[in-house]
Amino acid sequence: MPILGFGVFQITDLDECKKSVLSAIDAGYRLIDTARSYMNEEAVGKAIKESTVPREELFITSKLWIQKNGFEDTKKSFQASLKRLQLEYLDLYLIHQPFGDIYGEWRAMEELYKEGKIKAIGVSNFQPDRVMDLIIQNEIVPAINQIEVNPFQQRLDTEKFFQENNIQIEAWAPFAEGRNNIFTNEILTTIAKKHNKSIAQVILRWLTQRNIIAISKSVNPERIKENISVFDFELSSEDINIISKLDTKSSSFFDHNDTEMVKWLGSRKLDY
Repeated sequence: MPILGFGVFQITDLDECKKSVLSAIDAGYRLIDTARSYMNEEAVGKAIKESTVPREELFITSKLWIQKNGFEDTKKSFQASLKRLQLEYLDLYLIHQPFGDIYGEWRAMEELYKEGKIKAIGVSNFQPDRVMDLIIQNEIVPAINQIEVNPFQQRLDTEKFFQENNIQIEAWAPFAEGRNNIFTNEILTTIAKKHNKSIAQVILRWLTQRNIIAISKSVNPERIKENISVFDFELSSEDINIISKLDTKSSSFFDHNDTEMVKWLGSRKLDY
């Protein structure tokens, strides 16, 4: 699995989404991350079809939205995603949120994995206790946990748990969607100037040096290229120690333990 990927969250214009995915593939990205809830799987599928890069060289991820009848609805939702993406298999399929009938969802995903329709299965937004519960109740250990990781939410306290259980961390919102003035932050600006790089490049390099897969998003072709150009420099241990001071140990977005947020997520119904 590539350590850098391109995400399409919040790219709601389908033509723009297709163009952005094509730009990403042209720039060298091979990991493309989408989800049923992003409402743009069809655009991603069209870009894959139009690309000159062979399907087997691409790593395509999608995510399952919250299901009440986990086993049956997961099978239906997965097939619908495949159809929209115009693919015969997915490289990675994730449970998007730790709510609903996750055990029925996981059993269905285990079957799809054994049938070869998914190359790897994992979860997203799961805390360590929920991951451990899933591990001990099922046969297959999640390959991935895609969670918020950025300089303000560094996850240093849970990193060891995932490493010990051979679960790869994948970062969504590595730039915190620009919140908390991340692109003008003094600490990150100083490090970026030191390496003659952008703040975005510093953040992505910081993640890759931690062996965390990062999903970045942009609709600007130049920024798309910039975000994958992070392998020609290295952050020092001093740089990394300074970045650690930015950790607030809290989300820049919302708390998955907030009952009102759980209620809102659970009430968001999507067709297959």
